[in-house]
Amino acid sequence: MRVGVIRFPGSNCDRDVYHALKLVGATPEYIWWDREDLSHLDAVVIPGGFSYGDYLRAGAIAAITPVMDGVKKLVKEEKPVLGICNGAQILAEVGLVPGVFTVNQYPKFNCKWTKLKVKTTRTPFTSLYSRDEIIRMPIAHAEGRYYTDNLQELWDNEQVVLQFHSENPNGSIDGITGVCDKSGLVCAVMPHPERASEAILGSDDGIRFFKGIIEYISRC
Repeated sequence: MRVGVIRFPGSNCDRDVYHALKLVGATPEYIWWDREDLSHLDAVVIPGGFSYGDYLRAGAIAAITPVMDGVKKLVKEEKPVLGICNGAQILAEVGLVPGVFTVNQYPKFNCKWTKLKVKTTRTPFTSLYSRDEIIRMPIAHAEGRYYTDNLQELWDNEQVVLQFHSENPNGSIDGITGVCDKSGLVCAVMPHPERASEAILGSDDGIRFFKGIIEYISRC
């Protein structure tokens, strides 16, 4: 079960994601930004960080790299793609998930533990959770405020994946902090499941994101 971990100049959560994937029995592989052929992979994770220094805006430069053309091909092949934090911003930039992640309502970097509500279990990444289950994972972003012009459509299509619970730390519309495409196979989340993958980190609630990838691959 080969899972690609995409690397850009400025990525800084790639090793954390690699470790989390190893914990669940995957064979992770680092994939650099200039590689387009991803046909040997079963799934891809685009980790967090500050790709290209977040110049222009978060994810804008990474969105036009060869590796993202390869990711688009994987999506057409119906293989799972998870974007975390900066990875979520990149997926929104290329239009693989609806809406945008923009500057926080209070425009400063926000790094804290948050309580989250799982709003759908139809994605591979959330299939091992219960609907409306409350979980705990950290956020770390300055441009994580989610916005869409098509809010009701998002709810109607069950494309809201994660929602802030009890507080909305960045001003996201409806407290939304994770969305997916209509198929559920492309998922973009601002919280960091890899930073909540072992109890020693303060929570292991995030590890099921990665276990879900493996279970999905094993069924295909």
